[in-house]
Amino acid sequence: MKRRIPMSFVLFFLLVVYCFSCSAFYLPGLAPVSFCVEKDVADCQTEIQLFVNRLDSVESVLPYEYDVFDFCKDQKEIRPSENLGQVLFGERIESSPYKFTFKQDKKCSKVCTKTYKKENKEDASKLDFLKMGMQLNYQHHWIIDNMPVTWCYDVEDGQKYCNPGFPIGCLVTADGRAKDACVINSEFNKKNTYYVFNHVDIKITYHNGENEAWRGARLVAATLEPKSIKQTDKDNPNCDSTTPMEVPGVFDNEVSIVYTYSVTFEENDSIKWASRWDYILVSMPHTNIQWFSIMNSLVIVLFLSGMVAMIMLRTLHKDIARYNQVDQEDLIKLPSTRDKSSVNYEDAQEESGWKQVHGDVFRPPRKGMLLSVFLGQGTQIFIMTFITLFLACLGFLSPANRGALMTCAVVLWVLLGTPAGYVSARLYKTFGGEKWKTNVLLTALLCPGIVFADFFLMNLILWVEGSSAAIPFGTLVAILALWFGISVPLTFIGAYFGFKKPAIEQPVRTNQIPRQIPEQSFFTKPIPGIIMGGILPFGCIFIQLFFILNSIWSHQMYYMFGFLFLVFIILLITCSEATILLCYFHLCAEDYHWWWRSFLTSGFTAVYLFIYAVHYFFSKLQIIGAASTILYFGYTMIMVLIFFLFTGTIGFFACFWFVNKIYSVVKVD
Repeated sequence: MKRRIPMSFVLFFLLVVYCFSCSAFYLPGLAPVSFCVEKDVADCQTEIQLFVNRLDSVESVLPYEYDVFDFCKDQKEIRPSENLGQVLFGERIESSPYKFTFKQDKKCSKVCTKTYKKENKEDASKLDFLKMGMQLNYQHHWIIDNMPVTWCYDVEDGQKYCNPGFPIGCLVTADGRAKDACVINSEFNKKNTYYVFNHVDIKITYHNGENEAWRGARLVAATLEPKSIKQTDKDNPNCDSTTPMEVPGVFDNEVSIVYTYSVTFEENDSIKWASRWDYILVSMPHTNIQWFSIMNSLVIVLFLSGMVAMIMLRTLHKDIARYNQVDQEDLIKLPSTRDKSSVNYEDAQEESGWKQVHGDVFRPPRKGMLLSVFLGQGTQIFIMTFITLFLACLGFLSPANRGALMTCAVVLWVLLGTPAGYVSARLYKTFGGEKWKTNVLLTALLCPGIVFADFFLMNLILWVEGSSAAIPFGTLVAILALWFGISVPLTFIGAYFGFKKPAIEQPVRTNQIPRQIPEQSFFTKPIPGIIMGGILPFGCIFIQLFFILNSIWSHQMYYMFGFLFLVFIILLITCSEATILLCYFHLCAEDYHWWWRSFLTSGFTAVYLFIYAVHYFFSKLQIIGAASTILYFGYTMIMVLIFFLFTGTIGFFACFWFVNKIYSVVKVD
């Protein structure tokens, strides 16, 4: 007799084999780099390369490449490959002349000298552009070992803030007012004078790996302190001088700027490589505010959930039970007693009027083509957002993986054309539409076309202004190729399967003659209901929205994707519940036009988003210039359109489920 091997033993054996066969892996671009003093050690580098990124400002939407300013340049310019997200965000990374050797400190090393002569128009133009950068507080962004080189300084309450950038310089205006970084030094006091930060003290902190499974050392922090130092001897710079490097507001004499740097290395084994971003992110504000935002949103959700539960479990349950009981009594009673039953039936209907419109509630909406197109695009955006935020929560799209968030979102959107086409086609067929070719084309082209047209116009402005954020022509062609080569065909495939499916079967029949809608009160009219519907969903997200806008326009790092995903779920629930509540109230008022209203009720949250963006522009930002203003509102309109489709789709499908549910459980003659 053969002896059977227990299944638990087999599973345990397979698990052990799997564990021993697995090996650790790192995401692309996030693998650690080891540094050594000796040059002959395998997989260990001795040279440290400092890369420079674009320069940006909180007073201007226009970023510029490092080369546009007249700074010291690397003779052997190296540009690392950039992904699609980095290009779309305007990142332009290139090598710099600042080069270090591991564990070799340098004191006051000269990089280059820039001389500007008054009689040379090109020099005057370069110096004017440099002054503009200091006046608008443009910031350097340097990178060492894929980490931002940070400028850490003390702020209020004894806390330290680490800024992943540092200014070109600063300005003391003609009225003696010190702008921005000029307040850090009392020597910056001459009126109508610019002070250039031409020297940096760089400190590189490393974690020694002698006691670890790897050899060499890994960099865990890179900080600097910018200084303005005037050099009297260009060949032998003295970085201990306290005389600042002044650039007069009026260019009347020759100006020479000597750029120098010092670098020191410091060992710190308490900081692990995996947590080397913590000192930057911990100094970022507001985890406690985030929790307050979550609690505020949860209170709103609990309130709405209570309201929906009360309607579902009490009011609707009683209505349905009463209707069904009356119908059954009406069927079993004798003809002589049916008149009395019908009176009870009418009384029941008068108490709650949502059943009275059962013959009209599924009447196809006006402009059903447009509604189905919006819902198809909204479904595509919803799935894209959910997957992107989920991956971000798992750490795949962290700030260390530059451009990954945008790349992931774009790729997912392109690949999700199939559900967009399917949903649009299926709903359009349910609405009784017959122009299927127009439906497919609009689903594939309408909303993406609006976004691309807006994006293209903004790109033209950036190109005219010479900004580094201008998307290269080749990238635009690549985006169009992704759109027409992948997304559009996938949309056609989804639409094909959607039209092949039968129309969604409704639980009740639709009458041939539309029922007249009675006079509505103020709160059950369409516009007041739609306006009220967007307030609660916006109340759940406005605090999180502040941090998102800060990351986009104030150049702060956003990393709290766990909070964002939780707020996303709360927004999903809030939009659904608010739309269901208002839909129920309108049906009780015998207004059966719920198709478009359900979409616009939650979609109106996007209008509040736009109002908040306007408020943010005037109250929080210091943006000046027509081009920057146009760019801000142009990109904001893209965000508003995407958010409108996203929230509107959530509200529609929640209401669609609710209406189908209540009319499927009630018995109708």
